[in-house]
Amino acid sequence: MKELFSLFLTFAKIGGFTFGGGYAMLPIMQRELVEKNEWVSNDELLNYYAVGQCTPGIIAVNTATFVGYKRKGVLGSIFSTAGIVTPSVIIIMLIATFLKNFASYPVVQSAFAGIRIAVCATILVSIVNLWKKAIKCWIDILFCAGAFILSAFTPISPLWIVLIAGTCGVFCHLKKEVE
Repeated sequence: MKELFSLFLTFAKIGGFTFGGGYAMLPIMQRELVEKNEWVSNDELLNYYAVGQCTPGIIAVNTATFVGYKRKGVLGSIFSTAGIVTPSVIIIMLIATFLKNFASYPVVQSAFAGIRIAVCATILVSIVNLWKKAIKCWIDILFCAGAFILSAFTPISPLWIVLIAGTCGVFCHLKKEVE
C-alpha cells in the first residue's frame, strides 16, 4: 500500500508542477521515475513514452499508467493515473471558476505569453535529450528526418508513422544481426 501511495504522490507532483503537456513532462518524469525513485530505466521510460504517443489518450496519462502497471499491476496503474490527473482536474476547475473574470486583463494575457515561451523552451530541452538518447547512427537520423517530414507535411496519422518507423527499425536490426 505504501508504494501505491508513493506512485500517486509522485505522479501528482509531476502533474501538478509541469505546465505544457506531455512533452514538457518528460524531463521531470526522467528525474522522478528514473533517477530519484529508480522505478524504470531511461530506456523503459522512453519506450513507454513512445507507446503513449501513439495510443489514444494523453501521453502523460498513458505513461503513468504503464509505469504504475510495471510497479504494482492494475492497482499501480490506477493510482499512478489518478495521481497524474488529479492536479489538472483541480487546477482546471479553479481556473474555469476565476479566469472568465480576468482573461481580458493585459497582465493575465502577458503572463500567458510568458508561459507559452517557457513551455517552448522546456519542450526543446526534451527534444534535445531525446535526440541524444535515441539517435545513435546515420540510419536513425534518416528515420527521424523521414518521420518529421511525414508528420509535418502530410496528413498521415502519427500512429502510422510510428508503426512504419518501428517496422523499419526491426528490419534494420535484423540486418545488423545477419552481418
